[in-house]
Amino acid sequence: MTSDAETLTRRPVTIQAVAPDRPWAWLTAGWRDLMANPQIGFFYGGALTVAGWLLALLLLWTRTAWAILPASAGFFMVAPLLAAGLYEASRLREEGKEVTVAACLRGFTRNAGQLAFMGVVLLVLHLFWVRVAALIFMLMFGINFAPALEDVPMAMLRSPMLLPFLIVGTAAGAVLAAVAFAISAVSIPMMLDRDVSAMEAVAVSVRTVLANPAAMLFWAGLIVVLTAMAMVPFFLGLALVIPLIGHATWHAYRDLVR
Repeated sequence: MTSDAETLTRRPVTIQAVAPDRPWAWLTAGWRDLMANPQIGFFYGGALTVAGWLLALLLLWTRTAWAILPASAGFFMVAPLLAAGLYEASRLREEGKEVTVAACLRGFTRNAGQLAFMGVVLLVLHLFWVRVAALIFMLMFGINFAPALEDVPMAMLRSPMLLPFLIVGTAAGAVLAAVAFAISAVSIPMMLDRDVSAMEAVAVSVRTVLANPAAMLFWAGLIVVLTAMAMVPFFLGLALVIPLIGHATWHAYRDLVR
């Protein structure tokens, strides 16, 4: 007699083709999950908002204000793992079970070893991006670019290297963000739902993205736009946007992977 987890592991995975505008349905389903258990969503969203404040204050305190933008952009790379509790909330609601903060936090213990491995991969990508951003900044502005903290924004605006810095930095960040999105689009919800390894889940995630280029490009664009807008009022919007995207990601997984 085999366990359900073992059966799920061996069962072939079927990747569904969806319409390019399908992400709107995922957002709608995610909104329903958020409204059904708002205390869960805003617990996670509030925690990430506070984390954003602390990160910005730390960078200001260490006189590396230039790193706030790259660090914020790098958030896109590690956010899929941080939202694991939200995937668990949607899974529990789907199964008609009680959704509590404690139950959602226990989601991190489901397939914990593989989730931890995936977290290391995403963290390495994030740290690599921060180092790349620092290198681009140094190459563009020079190692002697060290205005007073309050003068950094104006000094950068007056510099002829600002536009090249933004172009090169955005291009480099987009490449790494695309890699992070491809490997995590459905892999982390899949590891919560099935007893699979991180490598298996990543392979399925990449195949899913390649099988639905239009829908996944639209989905990635929605995530970027919504998260960027949420960060503008000093990260306050993350309290709403992160739980919405987290719940919607679970429904994307359920829609795409059978």
